[in-house]
Amino acid sequence: MHPVLAVTGLAKEARLAAGPGVEAVGAGGSPERLRARLAARPTPGCRAVVSFGISGGLDPTLAPGAIVIANAIVTETGRHEADAAIRGALLAALAAAGLRVLAADVVGVETAVLSIAAKAELRDRTGAAAVDMESHVAADYAARHGLPLAAIRVVCDPAGRALPPFAAHALKPDGEPDIRAVLTALARGDARLGDLIRLARDASVAFRALARCRARLGPDLGLAQTG
Repeated sequence: MHPVLAVTGLAKEARLAAGPGVEAVGAGGSPERLRARLAARPTPGCRAVVSFGISGGLDPTLAPGAIVIANAIVTETGRHEADAAIRGALLAALAAAGLRVLAADVVGVETAVLSIAAKAELRDRTGAAAVDMESHVAADYAARHGLPLAAIRVVCDPAGRALPPFAAHALKPDGEPDIRAVLTALARGDARLGDLIRLARDASVAFRALARCRARLGPDLGLAQTG
């Protein structure tokens, strides 16, 4: 049986996702690079596509660590419905583990959404609960190859909190943190230490929740009985 393809942005997300029955692909926060890596696959070689990782919050009721299972992925080209059987399996498995999970739309974007105002505008325009830079690429790839689609996203920065500008450039192409870029931003005054500490705390909460999801789902991201 082909593996589930987990589409990620950060190297840490890819390491969490990968395992028995799961192949992870990521591109360091660059949708264009992610498209190229997916296009370079000689065949899809997978049985489902799952967008997996942390996200920005758009729903103001969601705190860092909130788990969102996508009803659909909203993209510039339209709305891509998540596979109902996979969505149901994910919701049931995580709820059975005592995790609080929200089923809602997720929107994918080409550039990071940093300000509170931009998050609010995107929420008003799409109705989505969370935003990331990979789900729309995953959705297009799944649609192109006729593959079932799902998304597991955990809120990192909530709707009422802006991301510091350096966050948009703080990743290496392999998805690892670019420490030099962060230190340069601090040295130039483009970032404040308090912002960095707050973002690190939010990310820690989000990744703990994502790790709990991953551990509960197990092999095949819990999709062994859906395909």
